[in-house]
Amino acid sequence: MSTPLATAASTTAAAPEGGLATRYDAGALEPVIAERWERMECFTPSMSGQPYAIMMPPPNVTGTLHLGHALDNTLPDILVRRARMQGKNALYQPGTDHASIAVHVVLERQWAKEGKTRFDFGRETFMEKAWEWKDHSAGVIGGQLRRLGISCDWKNERFTMDPAYSAAVEQVFVELHKRGLIYRGQRLVNWDPKMQTAVSDLEVKHKQVNGNLWHVRYKFAGGFSYNGEDGIEIATTRPETILADGAIAIHPEDPRAKDLVGKTVIVPIVGRAIEIVADDMVDPEFGSGMVKITAAHDFNDFAFYQRHKDSVNIPLINLLTKDAKMNANCPEAYRGMDRFAARKQIVADLDAMGLLIATEPHVHNVGHAERDDTILEPYLTLQWYLKGKPLAEKCLAAVDNGDVKFVNNRDERVYRHWLENIQDWCISRQLWWGHRIPAWFKDVEGTSEQEIYVGEKAPAGEGWVQDEDILDTWFSSALWPFVTQGWPNGGERLQAFYPGEIIMNGRDILPFWDIRMMMMGTELTGKSPFKTIYTHGLILDEHGQKMSKSKGNVLDPIELINEYGTDALRMTMASIASAEDMRFSVLKVEQNRNFCTKLWNAARFLGMQGVSFTDDEAKDFDLRKVKHPVNLWMVGELKSMFKELDSYLDAYEFNQAAQMVYHFTWGTWCDWYLELTKPLLAGQMGDEVAAETKAVIGWGFDNLLRGLNPFVPFITEHLWQNHTANDRAFLIHQRWPKYAD
Repeated sequence: MSTPLATAASTTAAAPEGGLATRYDAGALEPVIAERWERMECFTPSMSGQPYAIMMPPPNVTGTLHLGHALDNTLPDILVRRARMQGKNALYQPGTDHASIAVHVVLERQWAKEGKTRFDFGRETFMEKAWEWKDHSAGVIGGQLRRLGISCDWKNERFTMDPAYSAAVEQVFVELHKRGLIYRGQRLVNWDPKMQTAVSDLEVKHKQVNGNLWHVRYKFAGGFSYNGEDGIEIATTRPETILADGAIAIHPEDPRAKDLVGKTVIVPIVGRAIEIVADDMVDPEFGSGMVKITAAHDFNDFAFYQRHKDSVNIPLINLLTKDAKMNANCPEAYRGMDRFAARKQIVADLDAMGLLIATEPHVHNVGHAERDDTILEPYLTLQWYLKGKPLAEKCLAAVDNGDVKFVNNRDERVYRHWLENIQDWCISRQLWWGHRIPAWFKDVEGTSEQEIYVGEKAPAGEGWVQDEDILDTWFSSALWPFVTQGWPNGGERLQAFYPGEIIMNGRDILPFWDIRMMMMGTELTGKSPFKTIYTHGLILDEHGQKMSKSKGNVLDPIELINEYGTDALRMTMASIASAEDMRFSVLKVEQNRNFCTKLWNAARFLGMQGVSFTDDEAKDFDLRKVKHPVNLWMVGELKSMFKELDSYLDAYEFNQAAQMVYHFTWGTWCDWYLELTKPLLAGQMGDEVAAETKAVIGWGFDNLLRGLNPFVPFITEHLWQNHTANDRAFLIHQRWPKYAD
C-alpha cells in the first residue's frame, strides 16, 4: 500500500496549498472547528421540520467531567447530529444541576482543612461561597463539553437555580400542595449527622461492617416468671437505642406467644415498662425469637408502631441531636456523648448491672451516606413529602398504553418494580444551597401550634417566617424536560421540544431521575416527558474494576483528548456502549486515533489523485451511469452501509454502529476499494473508466464523511470542507444519505 494510506502518522509538514497537512493533528484542527461551529450558531435548532429533542443529564456543578459524563453526552450527541443532518429540528438541551448536597460536601471538605464547617460562616456567607463555586465549576464543565464536541444549543443553556427555573420550581411546589400531593409529616428519615440533613433512600449505600450482637436480659415486670425465668433475652446491634425501647415483638405463632403477649418487661437502665406484642415481622428462628421495638430509631420498628399505635401505647422517643450526640431524652449520664461513645458506656453499664448476657461478633449491613460515607441514622423529624402512589399510577399507565418504551427490558422491570412499591418521597433537606421551600410559619398565640401557609410569598401580616429547609435536588431536576423549554409560560420551544424523543443516561439514575421526570411530567403537563428510555452500564477499567481515585485507575477525558484527540475518544465511547457495564482501555483510544489517521491519509491520497466533490461535480454526478464492476460494487456497499447504520442507530445499538462504520472505512473503503481503483485512476482501463472512478470516489468519500460525522465530527468536518472545496458551509448541515431499496 502506498504511503498516503499508511496507518501511522507521517512526519509533520505544512499543508500544500489547497490540500491537507502531511500529519493528522487533532489538537490543531479541533479547537478551530469548535470555535467556528459555536460562532456560527450551528447547534441552534432550526425551528422548522420534525422536532427531535434530547435533554442532557445536567452535570453537577462540583468539579470536572469524568468518563461517565463523556459517555452520557457522546451517545445522544450522535443521535442529535444525525437528526440535524436528516433535516429535523434537532435540539440537545445543555445545562448544569446545582447538586445541593454534593456542593455542600465539596465546600465542607475545603473548610475542614481549617477546622471549620458551614455553621462557622452562616447561611448568607455560605451562599456567596457556593455561587462562586458554581460560576467556576459550570464554566469548566461548559468548556469540557465543548472539547467533547457536544453539539448543544448553547444559547439556551440552563442552570437549575437560574431565576426563571427557580420561579418554576416554587410554582410546582405550590401547585402540588394545592392538589393535596405535598404534605408535611413526622416520619423516620435517613439522617446524615455530619451534613445534618435528611438524605434520600436512593442515596444510601449499604456496607457490610464487622460489628457485634449484644444479648441483653429484659426482666419481667411485677415479679412474673416464665418457665422459671425472670426475663427474656433480646439481641441488638445498637445497644444505645435501648434507652428508647417502646415494645417487644414476638411472632404470633411462636409457642410462647400465648403466655407472653400482653405481659410487660422493664427496659434496662431507664426502668420503663413496655408490652410484649404479637407481630409477624419477627423471624422466630433468629436469636431469641423476640425483638425490641425502638420506633424512633428503626424503619421496621416505625412500621410496627404505625400498625399497633391504636391498640398499644408505644412511645416515640428520639435519643439523638442533629449531630448524633445523646440528647435530653437520655439519662443524664449519657447526655452530650457521641452515639458510639454512648454505645460503649451503655454496654459497660449493662454488664455492671448483670444484664449483659453475651457479646458475639456479627457482620451486618449498615447504611452510609453516598456522598461523604458517614454512618447514617434513622431519625424522627418533620419533613415535606410528595405522595408517591397517585403519581406512580400515571407513570405505569404511560408504559401500559405505549406512550413510553424501553430500549432495555431490564429497565422496564426496574421501572415497574420501583413504581409498584413506591413510598412517599421526602423532598425536604436541611441544607442551604438549593431552592428554599415556599412555606411560611407563624406561631399561634397562646399555644404551641404553628400556622402554615404555602405560597411563593409570605402572606400579609407580621410574624411569618419562611421554612429554613430546601428542596431535594431531584425535585427540581425532575422538571428539566419542560422547564428548560419555557414552562409554565408556553411558547414555540415548549410546543416543539416537549415531549422529547428519548432520555439517555446511566442505569444507576433510572429511579433518581428518569422515573421522577415521568412523575412530574405526567402530573403537571399531562404528557410523558419522552418517548423512549435508554440506559447504559457503568464504565470499568480494562481489568473490569470500578474506577475510583483510591484505586488510581480514574481516567480524565480531557487528558485523553489532549493525547489522542476528541474524535478518537468519541469513537471509543460509541464502540463500547452497552446496557451492561463496559471495560475501557486507553489502547482502544489509541486504536481509534490510528483510525482517524487512516481516514486522514485516505483523504490525502484522494487529493493527490485530484479527486474532489465540488458543487459542480456533485451536480454532474449520476449514479445511474456508473458501469465499471468495481465502482458498482462500491455504490452498492455504501448504500448497504447506510441502511445498516440507520438500522443500528434506530435501535440504539451504538457499539454495533460504531464498529460497523469503523470496519467499513478501514477495510472496505481504504484497504479494498481505494487499492482496487489505483490502476483505474491511472488510466489503465481507459480515460472514461478513470473519469467515472474519480467521480464515484468523490461521491463515495462525501457520503462516507457524512456517515462518520456523528461519531468523529471534527476530522470529518475538516476533510469534507477540503474535499468539497467549500469552507463556507458545514458538513453538519448537509443532508444525511438515504437510499431507496
